[in-house]
Amino acid sequence: MMATTVSDGGRGPDRYRSAQRGLTRLLVRDVRGLRRLIIPSRLRQSMPDWFAAVQAVVDQYAQASAALGAEFYDVQRDAAAVPGAFTVPVSEPPPPEKTEASLRWAAKDVWERDPELATAAQREPLDIRLVQAEKKAELVAQKLVADTGRSTVLEAVRQDPQARAWARSAALGACAFCKMLASRGSVYAQDTVDFRAHDGCHCGVIPVFAGQTFEPSPQAREWARLYEEYAAGHSGSQLRRFRRALAEHDSNPLPGSF
Repeated sequence: MMATTVSDGGRGPDRYRSAQRGLTRLLVRDVRGLRRLIIPSRLRQSMPDWFAAVQAVVDQYAQASAALGAEFYDVQRDAAAVPGAFTVPVSEPPPPEKTEASLRWAAKDVWERDPELATAAQREPLDIRLVQAEKKAELVAQKLVADTGRSTVLEAVRQDPQARAWARSAALGACAFCKMLASRGSVYAQDTVDFRAHDGCHCGVIPVFAGQTFEPSPQAREWARLYEEYAAGHSGSQLRRFRRALAEHDSNPLPGSF
């Protein structure tokens, strides 16, 4: 039977988001295990090996993320019972230069600097700088991997003749930025492929097909109500006001952890 409504909540989106988060846990475990490749006494010699190893792990998990995205899209399309066959175009892992640039950014504070020019982070002891670099590397790796899954679904929506739009699915404990975008529902047109995400973002893409009506989840309706009541119409301060409203009125946690 054709699914005439689709939502950012419910079994399908929740299972997909849970699968991607499980992938993230394994990714972080493997990236963390590569820390042993960095030899503090030989930073300039050992860091390239670490970059290459993390990049290989990112590529591996990006392929898995894309496969999860393709599977999710197929399931959602089958539930919509739209006519015609469609093969999901599976996204490739991020370009090597993009991964390397992200990792170099994560490790930028590791190198010795002139004390008079160094930032507070760059003046910390080397062991602390390395710990911070590892945490940043885990976050950028997560985004690179998650983006590959998201881009798979987005590109499928763009190419599928039966797709009409997409919506954003955010976790209950997502940040204010993600909840704000998720509260807007299926306002993103079929050809909108720009998915705004931060490091550590676990939001997903929900395709909407011909003949379907998007029905926001209870939490997305609550976020939309809070936004309209406390933030809409305040140009330049909407996100700050929305964050405050969530902290005071939302029943779910507003993290610094996403």
